[in-house]
Amino acid sequence: MPKAAIDLTARAHAWLRPVLAPGATALDATCGNGHDTLFLARAVAPGGSVHAFDLQDVAIERSRRRLDGAATGAQLHWYHQDHAGLAAELTGVRLNAAMFNLGWLPRSDSDLITTPGSTTAALTAAVALLRPGGRVTIICYRGHAGGASETAAVQAWLERTQACVLAREPDEPADPAPLLYVLTKERETD
Repeated sequence: MPKAAIDLTARAHAWLRPVLAPGATALDATCGNGHDTLFLARAVAPGGSVHAFDLQDVAIERSRRRLDGAATGAQLHWYHQDHAGLAAELTGVRLNAAMFNLGWLPRSDSDLITTPGSTTAALTAAVALLRPGGRVTIICYRGHAGGASETAAVQAWLERTQACVLAREPDEPADPAPLLYVLTKERETD
């Protein structure tokens, strides 16, 4: 009997819950349709904030619409730009958690995808902004055009990052199934 598919988004949320609380600060580096943004907003409310990035107008619009009706009590900051620019936008911000859900925006132009260079730049910036004990989740979708090369870039980046890899799920992924990586920053780095 084949194994049941793992809901990696639900797993990413489970990995982040322990580091999120009212008043925390979180990043959705690829807000897409707003599902992760909503999860983060609910987890940090009241008094917390979520910074949400996306390159596409339609993603920001869909996410805002999803969160407007939710009345989470979190402060929402929207950035209509590539996540590679988050370091410049979030100067002085300290993150408890960050989420990266890579690939493309569902029900949209599948030619507009996250890319290895912008993703690794954004990951480097997110780890630098992460509080000790904070966590970053990265879901890599390997089955689309560009997905395998972006995943390879993320894996190479993981080998040289200052963050500690807590998990890779699933343990034995079928090719080209998506992968989830979970990182933490155990202490401040120079």
